[in-house]
Amino acid sequence: MSQSRPSAARSTCRVLRHPLAAAAALALLGSAAHAQQAASDSADGLKLDAVVVTGSSSAKSKMRSSVAISTIESEGVTAVTAASSTDLLRGVPGIRAEASGGESNANVAVRGIPVSAGGARYIQFQEDGLPVLQFGDIAFATPDTWLRADAGFERLEVVRGGSAALLATGAPGGIINFISKTGIEQGGSIQLTKGLDFDQTRVDIGYGGRLAPKTRFFIGGFYRVGDGGRKGADGTENGGQIRGNVTFELEGKSYVRFSFKHLDDHTPTFMPTPVRYVNGGIQQIPGLDPRRAAFYDVAWPLDNTLTNTNGRATSDIRDGLSAKSDAFGAELDVDAGGGFRLQNKFSWSKNSGRFIGIFPGDDVAAAPAGTTIATGPDAGTAYTGNKFTAVVFNTQVDNAGLMANDLKFSRDFDLGGGNRLSAVAGLYTSVQKLDLTWNFNQYSLSAQQEGARLLNVPGVVNGSPGFGGCCSNTQDSKYTTNAPYVVLNLDAGALTADIGLRRDNQKASGAYYQSNAGLAYDLSKPNAIDYDFGRTSYSLGSNYALSKDLSLFARYSDGAAYNADRITFFNNPNLVNGKSPTIPTNKVRQAEAGIKIRGGGMSLFATLFRAKTDEVNVDVTTSPIVAKANSYRSNGLELEGSARFGVVALLGGLTYTDAKQADGHAPKRQAKVVYQLTPTVNFNDALTVGVGVVGTTKSLDDGPAGPLTITLPAYTVVNAFASYALTDKATLSLAANNLFNELAYTESNDGRGAARAYTGRTVKASLRYSF
Repeated sequence: MSQSRPSAARSTCRVLRHPLAAAAALALLGSAAHAQQAASDSADGLKLDAVVVTGSSSAKSKMRSSVAISTIESEGVTAVTAASSTDLLRGVPGIRAEASGGESNANVAVRGIPVSAGGARYIQFQEDGLPVLQFGDIAFATPDTWLRADAGFERLEVVRGGSAALLATGAPGGIINFISKTGIEQGGSIQLTKGLDFDQTRVDIGYGGRLAPKTRFFIGGFYRVGDGGRKGADGTENGGQIRGNVTFELEGKSYVRFSFKHLDDHTPTFMPTPVRYVNGGIQQIPGLDPRRAAFYDVAWPLDNTLTNTNGRATSDIRDGLSAKSDAFGAELDVDAGGGFRLQNKFSWSKNSGRFIGIFPGDDVAAAPAGTTIATGPDAGTAYTGNKFTAVVFNTQVDNAGLMANDLKFSRDFDLGGGNRLSAVAGLYTSVQKLDLTWNFNQYSLSAQQEGARLLNVPGVVNGSPGFGGCCSNTQDSKYTTNAPYVVLNLDAGALTADIGLRRDNQKASGAYYQSNAGLAYDLSKPNAIDYDFGRTSYSLGSNYALSKDLSLFARYSDGAAYNADRITFFNNPNLVNGKSPTIPTNKVRQAEAGIKIRGGGMSLFATLFRAKTDEVNVDVTTSPIVAKANSYRSNGLELEGSARFGVVALLGGLTYTDAKQADGHAPKRQAKVVYQLTPTVNFNDALTVGVGVVGTTKSLDDGPAGPLTITLPAYTVVNAFASYALTDKATLSLAANNLFNELAYTESNDGRGAARAYTGRTVKASLRYSF
């Protein structure tokens, strides 16, 4: 439910008289996003009294809720200098956000629940309480592809574990909910952001307020051009978004709201860069910097690919990742009297685009005799340097549209003595369309970071199907979900408790085709997608307030994430055509217990967790492509805390995870410790400075496609910002991301020498005017 409340920016604390100072902290990376919160309230930097609506059948404060939840307020969410929407998550305890791929295509995990292939299988990305996509790990079509953080968002709520299994289909790990501004506060802002050491220009604007005594609105958006922080991607950033809503207030707290969104954006996709593996470690190749390489500046020919009707299509490799979305939403919240309440949320979106990424298909090696430069004024000249095979992942997404509706009835019962029982019955329905076509063509490139050249290598045809033609396929499918659920909530003085059941029923229909070595599809022989299944999830939890400043909570939940396109990769048509007695699902069982405490200018949220996961998956970036089933278990501790000492505010987090995999392989890229620390100093009413630190201990990338176990080194990424209020309405800020240019690897690729890292140092300046 899109429930807005007065922003934390209205706090009397002087640091928030100029909220862009706090927003600049978010621009550095996720942990700095919380800097404004640490500074905003000397008694409770974690805002434990804030009412949250995500992952809950009834709105409760953090202090009285039996889930682990973090929030980032409006100035953090709308900070325009963040690299991506997923960047906002890097400072949330328990969340592992690998936001190194550019604007989207991020890998997101929680509490040691694995990222065994890509995307966010166990987490649901939402806008105003409904999913962006029904599945979080569709290959080359992850939810963040169609999600942009801009001036239209009021806050971000992140639930880890807990009731997510009960209140969202396919999200046992957690929910990430972007909640919109709705015009409660009259006014707006315009902001210009400019890259100082790289090419990027962005404008953000938003405005909201009253149209009539009982009608309010908000509208906002952004437009941005640039290279995403890597010179080799110059010009690939180009696009923006506009979104808005109007709310009609009814009697009491009842309302009707309508919303819309239009997104049309192009951004670079930063794929792994060629490296060498030496004794299980990663060694950078001279001339190839994983922090800067992009390979979009090559004199690429048009990529000629097979269409889903056996035609041919051409696309510009420099287009990178394109995303288009047109969305409409409606929301109804009615107090019917007598304790009855009706709530309904509806959204419809038409999502499309194209994923183009340049992926190393083999190890860097000396070019064989007879290699020549393929394009440019020196075409035909002999080339004797190093080369590698670049496989262009080119996936056309014709339709990833989603219709979703969540209907909920509730009634409150007075049990006497101030105790209350709330009974909730709901029905969630959705229809996810998935119409996409893969093509993986290969090209020979010189091994250079900038100005790489296309090569003619004897025996290799540029533009021919890569990986032996394994991966040309097309799918046109539909996934229909019906999920009734019931929840009981007890509010009995110091004790709150809830228990609930959810029954997910899903039907898949459609067809997929796999081509013969990338040459043609046999359209007369479709592989049918025709199956249905059901699964029951449940969750129960309680919270006990020992005092107004100290609470204990515990929860157990059992849920599952479901497969879409990935189970068609198993080369077993009987698995999805209705002949299989079982459909692979991914099961998660979690237990957690924690404490929330505040006092003396400090606050702490600590959670012990245990998770067991059984899953099946396919990783298309391994060579060969491997289907795998496995079991994982993880135990750990999440800490989130804040403190204030005069003009200094601190906010930090730490997650310890002990994760194991049943087959003996190390869980992919799961570090023992991930930490965040964000100190900020408010020198006076005008100047605020701070740093944001995110770090991780080493981790292992141990995949089944080859014999190698690669160690990803520990890293610490440091960011810095400063903000100065020129007037009461104008603020100038400066933000440096990855200040010390740390080489921070986030993944390697078993079967070939390739690794991905965060972009190196980038510096931006922003000027914001509020009105």
